[in-house]
Amino acid sequence: MATIKDIAEKAGYSISTVSRVLNNDQSLSVPDETREKIYEVAEKLNYRKKTVRLLVKNIAFLYWLSDIEELEDVYFKTMRIEIEKLARLYNIELITYKISNGIHQIPDNIEGFIAVGTFSDEELAHLRGITSNGVFIDSSPDPNHYDSVRPDLTQITRKTVDFLTEKGHEEIGLIGGTFHNPNTEEDEMDLRELVFRSYMEEKGLLKEAYIFSHRGFSVENGYYLMKKAIKELGGQLPTAFFVAADPIAVGCLQALNEEGIAIPNRVSIISINNISVTKYVSPPLTTFHIDIRELCKNAIELLLEQVVEKRKLIKTLYLGSELVIRKSTN
Repeated sequence: MATIKDIAEKAGYSISTVSRVLNNDQSLSVPDETREKIYEVAEKLNYRKKTVRLLVKNIAFLYWLSDIEELEDVYFKTMRIEIEKLARLYNIELITYKISNGIHQIPDNIEGFIAVGTFSDEELAHLRGITSNGVFIDSSPDPNHYDSVRPDLTQITRKTVDFLTEKGHEEIGLIGGTFHNPNTEEDEMDLRELVFRSYMEEKGLLKEAYIFSHRGFSVENGYYLMKKAIKELGGQLPTAFFVAADPIAVGCLQALNEEGIAIPNRVSIISINNISVTKYVSPPLTTFHIDIRELCKNAIELLLEQVVEKRKLIKTLYLGSELVIRKSTN
């Protein structure tokens, strides 16, 4: 069986530091990277599973997405994997609950939750009756009661328009999904489209005919919407499209390539997420990189502040993004 000395040698830290980290010494001040490396080595050597006491028990991970939604958008699958991995690193006992089994499956003795997906007002009220400790990732459905951490889609959308107009584009369209409101069961305008419309109107560039939206953030939806745009607009296609997410953009590229429409010489495409496939599509996709690990890491830390440090003040955290310029824009 591995010892603390074994872990210290492998991780490259002193026995004292490793011992205090593994025993959750809250008075020890070391960088997060140090803690994570020690936890990783301990796990590889099968130490933590046998001897390390969990720092926080009975935390619910509410994964409020269907299997189809996860398959359509790797963004959420990546998020789930990161949350599960970081929970181990931070000594959190995490129990996953899925939307298919409903909100009432969640026991009333949980210490807190991390949530991904779309929640109705009824579901939020149920959660408030169980615990005051919770963090939503990628949305802020209840900012008066729970923390949230999310990418700054408003900033991304405005930066996209600025980037394209600085490149000389004035004919700019949008291809995106819609927001499904669980309270009304209706599809509503997504935040990206709302901001795009407002900012383009502010610049005097908004054209209704250039906006195409439909439920779903899948490759198939992007293909369908771009085909629809090509059919309806013909030679009047805008010179650039802002696409709401990478899977949709992949479908858009497929449709444009099939029709022999040159990218980026005739139509530039810019998207959001920077999933792994964006490097390999034709042409490689210009996209905003959202650091999913950082989103999840901040969510974990916000929850620990509530559960361990007893913080009561509600926080909403917006994370910035980096534009990765590839060959789909000019």
